[in-house]
Amino acid sequence: MKTKIFSFELPEELIAQHPTEERGRSRLMRLDRKSGLSADFTVTDLPDLLEPGTLLVLNNSRVRKARIYGRTQHGGEVEFLLLSQLPDGTWKALASKAKKQRPGRQYLFPEEVRGEISAVEGEFRIIRFTPGIDEEYLERHGHLPLPPYIKREDSLEDARRYQTVYARETGSVAAPTAGLHFTDGLFERLHLRGIETSTVTLHVGLGTFQPIRSEEVEEHRMHREDYHISPEAARKINRAKKEGRKVCAVGTTSVRTIESAWRDDGVRAGDGWTELFIYPGYRFQVTDMMFTNFHTPESSLLVMVSAFAGRDLIRRAYEEAVRKRYRFFSYGDAMLIQ
Repeated sequence: MKTKIFSFELPEELIAQHPTEERGRSRLMRLDRKSGLSADFTVTDLPDLLEPGTLLVLNNSRVRKARIYGRTQHGGEVEFLLLSQLPDGTWKALASKAKKQRPGRQYLFPEEVRGEISAVEGEFRIIRFTPGIDEEYLERHGHLPLPPYIKREDSLEDARRYQTVYARETGSVAAPTAGLHFTDGLFERLHLRGIETSTVTLHVGLGTFQPIRSEEVEEHRMHREDYHISPEAARKINRAKKEGRKVCAVGTTSVRTIESAWRDDGVRAGDGWTELFIYPGYRFQVTDMMFTNFHTPESSLLVMVSAFAGRDLIRRAYEEAVRKRYRFFSYGDAMLIQ
């Protein structure tokens, strides 16, 4: 299957550079897989579009302020994107001007923290900080890692709006963006409608930023991402499936989590990791509906929704979204695939 068949033309002005003025006021396209028909709503209409008893599964991962800047001994500035902390306290990172960032190179960070590259692993740098840094340090001095298609620096606005209102577990380097549309008020209306909710955790990794670079879709390999499903979440999901109620995954990260945790007897609780790549031909075991944003061309996310709804239907829906001037990507509008 050629990767290029998942490309589409998108005017640059439709790539949302800022969130809507008010959270939860984005447009929403409903796409019916059976009829092939679409209809235009807003996110505030979501409770009326879901049947009572539907279970929404949301990813409660919180975005780490993972971009941090260090000074070299010659006064140059190097940007590091901290991907994860390793058991020995070092951090796995990406670095700007990567070829120059070799083992032994040292840097000065805010509060007189010193960093040194201890190893190179392919495109990644392993950096040790002295004294060690933690989440509180990154909250003070780090920057949110906005996606590369947002052509500006992060701001105070992003500190609030590039996190979901239910974010709890820090560890992602990108937001689970479908969840950015939800507000406390929307959750109240969903619950009054008889819509159940449950949260899982998948820490969004580097792969979210990257297009599929292989010519054939099947040759693509996903980066490993860690997830956690609580016993309560597993019980809710398995009960909904047993009772024949719809499971609606909010965002592609929620889809990957629950599909990765599926076994013959249901979704398993506990910690795990996934490299699951969902492309056309995949048989969904848990996900009955999907609430998601509009995705980048030739991305694993676009391939996933094409596996769920059919490539031709998604292609037509995206063409319609462009004609109707929907906003695309992380701060853009939403789609409900039923």
